[in-house]
Amino acid sequence: MRPLTAIACLTLAAASMPAVAQTLTAAEQAAGWTLLLRGDDGSAWRGYRKEGFPDKGWEVRDGELRVLKGGGGGDVVTREQFGDFELSLDFKCEKAANSGIIYRVSEANDATWQTGPEFQVLDDGGYGAKPGDAHAAGSLYDMIAAPADKELRPAGEWNHARIRLHRGLLQHFLNGRKIVECRTDGPAWKEMIAKSKFKGYAGFGLQPKGHIALQEHGDGVAYRNIKVRDLGSPLPGEIALFDGKDLSQWTFLLPEGGKMEDVWSIDGQGVLVCKGNPVGYLRTKERFTDYVLKLEWRFNPVTKKAGNSGVLLRVQEPDQVWPRSIEAQLQSGSAGDFWNIGNFVMTADASRTNGRNTRHLRANEQPIGEWNEYEIIVDGGDVTLNVNGETLNAATKCERIPGTIALQSEGAEIHFRRVRLAPISGQ
Repeated sequence: MRPLTAIACLTLAAASMPAVAQTLTAAEQAAGWTLLLRGDDGSAWRGYRKEGFPDKGWEVRDGELRVLKGGGGGDVVTREQFGDFELSLDFKCEKAANSGIIYRVSEANDATWQTGPEFQVLDDGGYGAKPGDAHAAGSLYDMIAAPADKELRPAGEWNHARIRLHRGLLQHFLNGRKIVECRTDGPAWKEMIAKSKFKGYAGFGLQPKGHIALQEHGDGVAYRNIKVRDLGSPLPGEIALFDGKDLSQWTFLLPEGGKMEDVWSIDGQGVLVCKGNPVGYLRTKERFTDYVLKLEWRFNPVTKKAGNSGVLLRVQEPDQVWPRSIEAQLQSGSAGDFWNIGNFVMTADASRTNGRNTRHLRANEQPIGEWNEYEIIVDGGDVTLNVNGETLNAATKCERIPGTIALQSEGAEIHFRRVRLAPISGQ
């Protein structure tokens, strides 16, 4: 991976580069990504309400899925359906061209847009879209406008789009920046629909799963590097480190003495509850080297008291407070920070590093008491910290040695669930 300042702009840089053979890295495969376009193979797509790929208006060439000017083939949809998902792709518009990425589409109505929300794809400048218009590029079409200061490259240049919908939280990203965020599982979502052009279409925006569609308006638009992952499915080769039932894969350290159950317990909902005192940690019995680690955490939802904890990576012996490792911080307001413990060999962004601490790029936590998700990618010499769908930190040249994984007890009650790991193969 690249140095951290480049990591923050990774998708932007990738969008400006010439197309390359569309493949997935071992880390991407472990994280659950699959390709929706393999070279010139468009078999993952078909026409809306059709059996096969359109015989006009679309083509797959040079690793791109293209809407041909003049169109006439209608929208295309994925053969597979998705509930919670993450989609990543590049798009390029001809002058004044209009298209869209529509998701959770059902085929019950005459058109894709009558059931699924849309990430607008548009050449704003050529089309004459005004800044802050809910019909401009990146917007949640006719519902939430992308910010006026978004970065959109002009006609003929590649842009990068990412859509993430996970447990009711919807996010649109354009060229590496989050530009739309809202919830789709409450009354506010239904109110937005009722105020939009979609109010007359039964079930709009309420489908639990559906197809992903690319819209055809008869304008020249190209898509490439199209990949998706199902966020509701297990990771490939997933190991459930904590399955909500027992702690058989874990051991513990409490320097002041005591039993595991004095600090860690499993409640009736399958949540791992850490009291926070005494100070110590729970750690895996097994060692791991290269992996994708996913877990969810929250602080006490009743007291809503902020607190501190962390996820320790590549933990080395001896067991002590604190062991030599890389810490992915969980302190309230600082999730996504790195802490270097015991002079662990690693390189982080010098502009945000003060002593052993490297600050995250931005805060991206849910309100205290609500669940958050960490995705931690430990891949050779690279460690990347993703919080709630955004990359907040990355380190390079990290010492590549096997180690355990630990969850800290550090003075405050914290809850964990869905702790799971997918090994990265091929290292």
